[in-house]
Amino acid sequence: MSRGPGERPPVPDPLPAPVVDNHCHLDIARDPDGEVDVPAALAAAAAVGVPRIVQIGCDLRGARWAVEAAATYDALVAGVALHPNEAPRLAEQGTDLDTAMAEIEALAGAHPKVRAVGETGLDHFRTGEEGRAVQVESFRRHVDLAKRLDKTLVIHDRDAHDEVLRVLDEEGTPDRWVMHCFSGDAAFARACLDRGAYLSFAGTVTFKNAQPLRDALVVTPRDRVLVETDAPYLTPHPHRGQVNASYLVPLTVRAMAEVRGDDLETLCVALDATTEEAFGGPW
Repeated sequence: MSRGPGERPPVPDPLPAPVVDNHCHLDIARDPDGEVDVPAALAAAAAVGVPRIVQIGCDLRGARWAVEAAATYDALVAGVALHPNEAPRLAEQGTDLDTAMAEIEALAGAHPKVRAVGETGLDHFRTGEEGRAVQVESFRRHVDLAKRLDKTLVIHDRDAHDEVLRVLDEEGTPDRWVMHCFSGDAAFARACLDRGAYLSFAGTVTFKNAQPLRDALVVTPRDRVLVETDAPYLTPHPHRGQVNASYLVPLTVRAMAEVRGDDLETLCVALDATTEEAFGGPW
């Protein structure tokens, strides 16, 4: 029996050791009534070995929500930023980049559980030429903010590999930075790793047409590998197209272990430790 896109996939087998979902959008993953049941989402994830989540805010409203949620729930830390596709739309929302970035900076320093500035970066898929200059300016400001506040930089890169590296080379990277939902091949993975990146793999690594991504996973050292959902998006195989959530991380981790030839428990322990390192320590 097929499931509709709004139905939740079945619960997978638990992992043998805990891991962190290092990129999730709980505020977007609303139920059919438009509510966000955070305790239920956290409990479902913890039951399968995913007891901690990095909640990412992608616009001013989402960033505010992320800070409040991280302050409320022990299992969460937060990242705050303007998503690269948000920056070109600020004028439509009655604000400008200076004003928006001032609020992002205030939110980034508002609570010790705000560990990241992100997701920021570049997106050449959804934003055309007319919006790319402000994307680049927004990205540069987020890089500077992460460095000044000693936060982890979380980068969104869609069809913009070379430009992302160019900006990072010009601005200089912070001590900790993550390529969220890594989407490149082995050569691009090496280019990022050479610059000190952590590479985060999502459900896309399980897709049948993603062999270049699996090649990138193989060449990434275990102490630079992270796992994420990007929920409610990018649901792993065999549930692609349905609603994603942190409780589905075990599907991606098992696929990653198989691709890498890693013992599953060993990989889980490494993922957990590396995520703490990438996001500034335990919580």
